[in-house]
Amino acid sequence: MTGIPLARLFAMAYRLLVDQLHERLADRGWTDVRPAFGFVLLALRDGPVSLRDLPDVLGTTKQAVSKLVDAMVATGYVQRVADPGDGRAKRVQLSPRGEALLSDVEQIWAELEAGWGQTLGVARLDELRAGLETVLRAAHGGSLPAVRTVG
Repeated sequence: MTGIPLARLFAMAYRLLVDQLHERLADRGWTDVRPAFGFVLLALRDGPVSLRDLPDVLGTTKQAVSKLVDAMVATGYVQRVADPGDGRAKRVQLSPRGEALLSDVEQIWAELEAGWGQTLGVARLDELRAGLETVLRAAHGGSLPAVRTVG
C-alpha cells in the first residue's frame, strides 16, 4: 500500500464536509442542528417512516432512535403522527421546519461539492463520484446501500 489509507482519507473528508455543513447551517440561523439529525432527515426525505422501523433504517438501537427523535421533536424538525394502518403505532415525519432545514442542507451540499469541483476540477470530481458509486454498487449487488449511522 502506498500513501494514506483510503479509509482514513474518507473519514477525514467526511468530517470536513460535515463540519463545513454545520458551519454554513449556523451562518443561516440553524444553530440547534446536531450531526446525527442528518441521518433522520435523509431517512424521512421521501415520507414518513414507522417509529418501529426507524432503528433498522438508521442501523442503531431503539433507545438511540427514541432519544434522537425526542430531540428532533423538541426542536421542531420532526413530528410523531398516528400510523393510519395501526392506531397503536406512530410514524415520524418531517415538519415544515424540518423540510426547510433539509432544503438548506441540500443546497449547502451542492455548494460544498461545487467547491470540491473548483479544487479538483469537475471532471476529476465526476470520476471520483463514479468510481465510488461503482465500488459501492459492486459490493451491494448493484444497488447503493442505505446511509446509516456509525455504530
